[in-house]
This record gives sequence, C-alpha cells and structure tokens, in this order.
Amino acid sequence: MTASIDSGPGGQTVKRVLALILSASVMVCGSARAEQPIKIKFPHVVSEKSPKGHAAIKFKQRAEEILPGRVKVEVYPNSQLMGDDESLEALANGDIQMIALSLSKFDRLTKKMQLFDLPFLFKDIAAVNRFQQSAGGQALLRELEPKGLLGLAYWHSGMKQFSANKPLIVPQDAAGLKFRIQESDLLEAQFRILKASPQKMPLGEVYQALMNGVIDGQENTWSNIYRLKFFEAQKHITETNHGVIDYMVTVNAKWWNGLPPDIRSGLAQALKDATDDNNANAERSVLADRDKVIASGKTTVHTLTAEQLAAWRTAMFPVWRQFGAQIGANMIKAAQAASN
Repeated sequence: MTASIDSGPGGQTVKRVLALILSASVMVCGSARAEQPIKIKFPHVVSEKSPKGHAAIKFKQRAEEILPGRVKVEVYPNSQLMGDDESLEALANGDIQMIALSLSKFDRLTKKMQLFDLPFLFKDIAAVNRFQQSAGGQALLRELEPKGLLGLAYWHSGMKQFSANKPLIVPQDAAGLKFRIQESDLLEAQFRILKASPQKMPLGEVYQALMNGVIDGQENTWSNIYRLKFFEAQKHITETNHGVIDYMVTVNAKWWNGLPPDIRSGLAQALKDATDDNNANAERSVLADRDKVIASGKTTVHTLTAEQLAAWRTAMFPVWRQFGAQIGANMIKAAQAASN
C-alpha cells in the first residue's frame, strides 16, 4: 500500500518541496518570457539595395548591436509583408512597429506634409536637408502625434525625374499621357495641370504597368528608377529634379513611449546612426545609380536647359496657389529660405 504524500510530517515536507519547485519553475518561466527580445517589424516597398533599404538594414544592425538579445528587428523589403497603404494602417493598429513611408503618404493625415510635393520648391537635396533640420522641419515630425503616430527621422532618397516612352522636353509633351502617382492630392493636381492623366498605384505594381502599357510614365528618384528597373520599361528619362522623395521614419507613439527608457534610448541611437549614414551617402548613391542607368544604354536621358526648366516651373506653379493655404505660408517661406 502506497502512502499519500499528505500523510504524516514527511508528507508535509514533500508537499512543501513540491510547492517550492513549482514556484521556482513559474519564476523561471516568467523570467524567460520577460527576457524575450522586443520584436520590431519594419516593412518597406523598395529594394534592400536602395538608400532606404540600406538604411533599414543599418538600423537593424545597430539596434541589435546596442541592445544585444533585447530587441529583434525584422526588415521586410520589396513589399514582402505589405504595401505602403497597408503598413500605415498596421502601424496605427500596433500590428507593426516601424515604417519609413514617402512623405507624400502622410498628406491624408496632415495637409502640411504636402509641402514636400510642391514642384520646384527645393533646388537640391542639400536644401531639403537644411529645411528638415530646421525648427519647421522638426515640428513636422511631431505633427502626427495627436493621431497616435510619431515621426522620428527623415531619410533622403533623392530628387524626382520624369520618365515616359516619349521625350518630355516641354510641359506640353506630358499632355494625354497616363502617369503613375503616389497617393497624393497635390501630385494628382500637378499632372492634371499638365493635362496628363494621374493614376494612383502602389510602387510594387509600377514596373509591370509600364511594361504592359497600363501607364505611360512615372516620376521617381534615380535610385528607384535603377533598382526597380523602370529604365528598362521607359525609352526616355528627363532630368528635372522637380520634386523630392524622402521618407519619414515613423512609429506608433503609444508603443514608443511605452518602451523601457534604456530600450528607447538604444533604438534612438541606432536610428540616428542609420539616418546619419543614409543622409551622408544619399547623394553619392543617387548619382551612382544615375550613371548606371545612362551606362545601360536602354534609355535616353535628357538634360534640360535653364529656359526649358523655367517653362516646367511656370506650368506647374498653379499647384502652389491651389495648395498653399493648406500647407501654410510660413512653412513654405521657411522651405524656400533653405534653398537660398
């Protein structure tokens, strides 16, 4: 006959030992769970070899170096996880933790962000950088906080160029053509002023749409034109530098503010390192991609004269009058000052 562990003093001792073992086991399991690294999902839509792709990998490397075993950054390039529009919603819902969307994507949340889409506002990427580092540019990073999102940094991508299957030398050349645009009321107005047809389309669908003739042209940076092979589907590229495509690294504000202070500090340092690296090398990278497009011989690159550029600037200026009040005169003036 087997005795119960509850019978007699010895049984009580065994019972206490089992209780201690169980308690220790719970503590160990709880500790193991607590030590699981914080997972940061970071999707984007461009090549991992693009400036943004490099910056995202740099952030991952630095974050995991600074906070070994405490954070795990999962980068998903080329729309592998989701597209831009889905990622903005997923960030707001807390399903992902970080995005770096084109500034144009935020105009639905604040009209002030349309500033970066004004054609011929900035003369070059250095002017863009000066404005972004100014008080006005830094204030825009915090513009979305009441909506639960927080901008942490700007990443340069480059100035925009036009491409099509016909030369675009004067503004009238764009009339009647279908151009892919990002989700932006201002960009839609820009092409309607040129008497062209704007087609809103995710970046991941553009190459096939160009190849199939669904659209006739697009506007983008040299890096995206090269890395996403748009130059293979377009017979002509016109170097206009008429706008900028930069990205705002954005997080869910509640998630970010709820991180342990040392984790948040480490991630902020990793992001600073990635941002400094990206922005210091962006122009060099863009020019290298431009040279590769030209060297391919698959498209003709047109460089406009000062008079031809002035004609494009004049043709697009009505966009400034249409959207200036939404953006704010003081904000536009501050951006203009960065180009002087």
